[in-house]
This record gives sequence, C-alpha cells and structure tokens, in this order.
Amino acid sequence: MKVALVLNASSGALMGRTDAAAEIERKLRDAGMEVGSVLDGDATDILQRMQRARDLPVEAIVTAGGDGTISAAAQVLVGTGVALAPLPLGTMNLLPKDLRIPLDLDAAIVALADGERAEIDVGDVNGHVFLCNSMLGMPARLAERRERNRRNMGFGGWWRLVAAGLKGLYRYPPMRVGLDLGHGSVTLRSKAVVVANNAYDEGFGQMLTRSRLDRGELTLYAARRLSAWPLVRISAGMALGVWRQDPDIETHSVRELTVTSRRKLIRIMNDGETMLLPPPLRYRIRPLALTVLRPRREPVAFVEDAA
Repeated sequence: MKVALVLNASSGALMGRTDAAAEIERKLRDAGMEVGSVLDGDATDILQRMQRARDLPVEAIVTAGGDGTISAAAQVLVGTGVALAPLPLGTMNLLPKDLRIPLDLDAAIVALADGERAEIDVGDVNGHVFLCNSMLGMPARLAERRERNRRNMGFGGWWRLVAAGLKGLYRYPPMRVGLDLGHGSVTLRSKAVVVANNAYDEGFGQMLTRSRLDRGELTLYAARRLSAWPLVRISAGMALGVWRQDPDIETHSVRELTVTSRRKLIRIMNDGETMLLPPPLRYRIRPLALTVLRPRREPVAFVEDAA
C-alpha cells in the first residue's frame, strides 16, 4: 500500500523530537508500506500539507499527531476515497481507540499495514468536520485556555487548568441558546453541550467510547446542571456505565440540529480544537463520508442450529 505520512510536530508526543519523521517512516516501511512522501511540520500549515498529501497518488494518508491532526486530515479527505490511517500519538487518541487501533506505536503500524478499509460517518458544523464530538460552553472555554498555555503546561499548568474548571462550575453562567431538533426552536440553558458523531457506549469502564461509527446519527448531550455534586455523580455514572440515565443529562439522537444565539460568535471545540463560529450553528451527520484504515476484524462465525 502506498501512503503519504503527515506529521504535526506541535502535538504533545512529537514536540521537540527532531528524528520523529525518519523513525516513523522507517517503521512504516518495515511493516510493508510504501511511503511515497513525508510532509513534516507543525500545526501552522497542517491543512495545507494535508491537501498536498491528498493530491498525491497514494491510497492512504498516515497521520502522526493528536486528535486535531486527525480532524484536519478528515477535513480534506471526506468524499475522496483516500483512506485516513491515524497513529495514536495524541493525548486522548479518541478515534484510534474507537477504531480498535493499538495504542502502542509499533503495534499500531503493524495492525494498519495489515488493515482493512472501512467507511465511517462524520459530523459537520457549518462546513467544519468533526469525527468524535463538538462541544459548546465551559469545555470549549477550558480548551481555549489550555491551547494558549500548551507549551508551558507542566504539572503546575495542568493543576491551574483543573482549578479553573472547578471554579468555572460556579462562576461560569449557563449558555442560553436556541435549539432546533427539527420540531421548532426551544430555549436551552446549559453549561456544557456535546454533539457526538454517533452515540457513546454504556458499560462498565466505557467512558467516551463508541463501538459504532456508522449509525448515521448525531447524539446531543446537554448538562442541565453542572455544579460539584452533579459532576461527581455524572463522573461516577460514566465509570459504572450508567451515565446516560442521569436526570441532569438531556439526550437526543438526530440527523441534524441547529443552535442559535444572540451572540455574534460562539466558541466551540471540535475534536479538541477550538474555534469561533457565527450562529446559527447547523450540525448534520454525513453518513459513511470518510474512508479509514483500521485493523482487520475477524469474520463473525454463524453456527446453524442442529435440526
């Protein structure tokens, strides 16, 4: 398989590593992939490099970076048939986990080299693609603060971010937005809204995981209250796999929805990357719009009942 390798040297796992491109290229070749081009750089020109890689005569683009790098690749690969092959080099690795890609780099490369192509859904908000989720409210504000201080986080920086989040539970006022799920607009007041590309699973220890990426639906989760005790209860419910039944979480499954606001711009976070968009925010699902490379799955064996 002929691939292009695109790296984001600004991502946490690659920051400061000058030999990363050569090392990953060697590992890809050792696994049997033909690397047609290596496009190294940081986040400032990631979209342009993804576009150049897309236009090369390759079957897949291997991304080396975090969730934002994977999302940037999806933005240019949707509808092209060129496969996205994400390596687990981010902090969360949300899509690699959902695709069952091993989190060890060497194992991930071997699994993808022997992998299979599959089509998955993507979410879209005003033309911006997201693969995992789009968040509004307090999570987007905290993410914007994290991005401003990414290079100087350290332990103290993460502690300050956690402290700011706890403080925000009380100080950050609920958003007041209009929400139209296809039956007319209603007013929604919430500190945190998540629009997920396909629903999150429930089950013990399954936090923010999705076993299906091809249901063709968005799922909206809105926190009615987000103070200290509801947050503790919701977190415990997520760990136990019963959080969707929490009375403080409103859930809707739709193919499209619209968010309106009196504000000129709304801050959102798509797959960990923040941006400001003018309302209305028009969310929609794009079924099976992206081709991905994932580890080969064993065929399901069906055993006929004995007569």
